[in-house]
Amino acid sequence: MGSEVAVGGPLAGAQARVSAPPAPPLLLASRSPQRRAILEQLGIPFEVVVPEYEEEPSGTDPAAEVERRARGKARSVAGAVDDRPVLGVDTEVVLEGRVYGKPANEAEAEAMLEELSGRTHEVVSGLCLLTPAWEEVRHAVTRVAFRALTPRELGLYVASEEWRERAGGYAIQGLGAGLVERIEGDYLNVVGLPAAVLVDLLAERFPGTYGFG
Repeated sequence: MGSEVAVGGPLAGAQARVSAPPAPPLLLASRSPQRRAILEQLGIPFEVVVPEYEEEPSGTDPAAEVERRARGKARSVAGAVDDRPVLGVDTEVVLEGRVYGKPANEAEAEAMLEELSGRTHEVVSGLCLLTPAWEEVRHAVTRVAFRALTPRELGLYVASEEWRERAGGYAIQGLGAGLVERIEGDYLNVVGLPAAVLVDLLAERFPGTYGFG
């Protein structure tokens, strides 16, 4: 312990971080509890502002679509707040060009999961980070391979009701983990927020402020 203090090692670094001014909270334009949980996990301060934005489909490429929606959510609240950074996010599940949104009922959830069974789909997320001076829009793609699911497994998962309010009808951070064989890419993107993209943007635009860069 004494030698670390003498050479200004880890303890000195911790003291420097404690003395640094607190980072301004991001303004998260989202109702999603999953996105809130991810920001908390990353230690990024934030406040929630509910976006005033209708997610109308445009029929464009999924990556362009989620970027458009993320931008729309962020812009919908930017004019009503101060100059702190605003974060908007939108996520879709895509299989062979078809977008799978949130199932409306049990039958739709079961049909959706049956189509995903034994196949590899993509989770595509758009992210917009903006301030009064600039706007950054990016997207991330994670490939998710489902196991070949039996009718019993499908029935049990649908009965759990975890599919409610979930794009693609499943939650990988919950019981839905048992549906998945493997993933390629950012796991947190599947949960609900492309964390790697956000961390890169914060490191570029606010080096050191949020603990990155």
